[in-house]
Amino acid sequence: MSQSVLDQVPVLSMAELSKADFAQGFGESFQRFGFAMVRDHGMDPALIDAGWTLARDFFALPEAAKRAYDAKFNGGQRGYTAFGTEIAKGASENDLKEFWHVGRDLPPGDPLAETMPPNVWPDELPAFHPVFAKLYAEFDRVGAELLSAIALYLGLEERWFDGPIDRGNSILRLLHYPPVSPEAPGIRAGAHEDINLITLLLGAEEGGLELKDRNGNWLPVVPPPGALAINVGDMLQRLTNHRLPSTSHRVVNPPPERRGHSRYSMPFFLHLRPDVMIDALPQCVSDANPRRDPPISAHDYLTERLIEIGLIKKS
Repeated sequence: MSQSVLDQVPVLSMAELSKADFAQGFGESFQRFGFAMVRDHGMDPALIDAGWTLARDFFALPEAAKRAYDAKFNGGQRGYTAFGTEIAKGASENDLKEFWHVGRDLPPGDPLAETMPPNVWPDELPAFHPVFAKLYAEFDRVGAELLSAIALYLGLEERWFDGPIDRGNSILRLLHYPPVSPEAPGIRAGAHEDINLITLLLGAEEGGLELKDRNGNWLPVVPPPGALAINVGDMLQRLTNHRLPSTSHRVVNPPPERRGHSRYSMPFFLHLRPDVMIDALPQCVSDANPRRDPPISAHDYLTERLIEIGLIKKS
């Protein structure tokens, strides 16, 4: 895949295409690139803008205030993770970022609360809870529609994913990459694949996101304003027996003249419900493509991967 091919990745409209045509285009983009770009997703731009403002306000708080919501007490799943904590699988250096996690609010007494801790909210920003609860619900809604398109592409019933993602352990991550010096070497986030089914990413003002093509080249990803960049995660790769590949991506330092600027992004990691078993779909297994991975529960797989990236300490 060359740069000119990446430039031709279609930006698919959820509003203008028929469901069948959208499903075909979306699935083909996933199968070829492990990645797609989507516009007309219906998320409220004013709500998104409010989210960006609150994210900047939170990360501008004093370090002591942010650390009062430290996520190390719940496996990194809710609240604040300090700068330099996370490390890409197999990497030697920690990422140059800090972040906040919003998860699913469960009803009282829900048995899934054992694996999905309650949200925490910063007292300093009263609007934080209502805005990000709404944004989480919007990502959840759009993600379900995107998965319905993938279901059609795979020959499944259109709403096949609705059950497995019902009360799924999805995460909305608010990311801040602080400024670095003009001489800074390296990258802001090491090469990695996402753990979840699919990731929905709202574009960042500052560039730096790159994906790895099938020839090993790193290519920049620049969605149009307002569009979502969506990539395949490892859970969907396992579920489709690698028919839909999880693509390596990273965040590189910007040109020297832009390194004094922060970078913010807002990915939504769409997960299965913790008790769902991840096992290859029968239609994705054949003599030419035999089963590649053993079955594993979504919770066990997530735990295994969170240990690898340093958000859970191995006991």
